[in-house]
Amino acid sequence: MAPALTSITFDSLQAGPRLLVLGAVHGNETCGPGGIARAIGEIEAGQLTVARGAVTFVPIVNRKAYDQRTREGDRNLNRLFGVRAIAVDNEDRIANALAPLLARHDALLDIHSFSSDGEPFVFFGPEDNTGNLEPFRHGAAELAFAAALGPELLMHGWLPAYARLLEERQRVGFAATSIDEGVGTTEFMRYAGGYGVTIECGRHDDPAGVEVAYVAIRNALAHLALTGERAPPPPPRRVLELTEMALCRTEGDRIEGHWQTGDAVKAGTVIARRADGIVIAAERDGFVVFPKPDAVPGQTLFYFAVTSTPR
Repeated sequence: MAPALTSITFDSLQAGPRLLVLGAVHGNETCGPGGIARAIGEIEAGQLTVARGAVTFVPIVNRKAYDQRTREGDRNLNRLFGVRAIAVDNEDRIANALAPLLARHDALLDIHSFSSDGEPFVFFGPEDNTGNLEPFRHGAAELAFAAALGPELLMHGWLPAYARLLEERQRVGFAATSIDEGVGTTEFMRYAGGYGVTIECGRHDDPAGVEVAYVAIRNALAHLALTGERAPPPPPRRVLELTEMALCRTEGDRIEGHWQTGDAVKAGTVIARRADGIVIAAERDGFVVFPKPDAVPGQTLFYFAVTSTPR
């Protein structure tokens, strides 16, 4: 029998925004469940009051992956996210239950961590636009939400960067796939009419990640005025835009050296090397994001970001 999707909602008697907080979309990312458990405990103990609107917590989205202590149950839930008429795997079944829950809320905080070293950061989405890739109308609200969560570092440009990844895959001979492959919970939330961000709380096994997640939850509740607490002033923000990526094309392509997400590099710095010895160097000053030393053909070796003008 498939595990249940367990959610806990605290409804105020006063109207207000509806916030959804997700943990363990990827099963090996445990900072979300830890931070959520702490916030729920404080609400249930009367130490924190939901004074308006509502907040819904899903502490463990992907129970199968969480119990296995793996990133995925059958596949990556944060790709190809959407409702399926016929659910064929664990992640399809989760998405079919989670998508209507997303659509019933106004804002989403999706809590994650990453495999490499690096500082916590928040992913936010596009400016308001009516384009084909990711039309959106809550750009200012989403950016303000992202900036309020705690981390100084903010990033954007995920879906355009993923589109470039798919183009590069096809160019070098991998099978063509749809941009829907890059759609996760936040992209779906935007399509459904709300807004949402992903907070990356640091390395998977860093115990400080639970505190980052917990502070982000408290800050999100205060920012949306759900608890009546005064939101702390946001820290000075640094904004980066994902602009490029390096694809692992064949066995033997590898990261050169030890990089952390957010590391600054100068133009000409060697970041990775092809199996034939050809170097992959930064074409301009920028930052390494999500370096993947264990990348296999078809995956990214790393993403590259540049400083972005705050909007």
